Amino acid sequence: MVRRTTRLRVLVCVSALLAGVSACASPRPCAGVGVESGVGVMFLREGYGDLAGASYELCARGRCAKGELRQEDLTRVHLGLPDDVDPDGGTVRFRVTRKGGTSPVIDASADVRLTRQSDGCGGGAYNRGLAFTKKGGLTTKIPRSVTAAWREQVRELRSPSTGATTESP
Repeated sequence: MVRRTTRLRVLVCVSALLAGVSACASPRPCAGVGVESGVGVMFLREGYGDLAGASYELCARGRCAKGELRQEDLTRVHLGLPDDVDPDGGTVRFRVTRKGGTSPVIDASADVRLTRQSDGCGGGAYNRGLAFTKKGGLTTKIPRSVTAAWREQVRELRSPSTGATTESP
């Protein structure tokens, strides 16, 4: 009886190991292929008025991403980091300057520690998502208002445009 139990355990362990190894060696990509190190900010513009064309700057670990904001209620900006970045805490800074302006209307920073995101195949990357709202500032805790705005934006992107008509087959 003990031999059977031991054999069963060995068989289960070997099967699990082979399944894990074969998933990464198979021609099908692993679940997390494309996982990249970085920092992202979801910015809820409520309370700032028109920021279309404003410039943003997102900085962390001695790197910065810069660009212009589009006209939308919720904006997502991203800063890619090297794959070998360490998870230690560091400052993330987010700035927004109105189009034609010289000083930022938003200049916020937060000390954050990166978290590991697995690729499902033994690899992964260190990254962190943050949110910025006028009321809450720059934070790693995503407020409900940001989550709700993100869901609404996704719904709008999935729905047909307002001028579209549908035909029955």
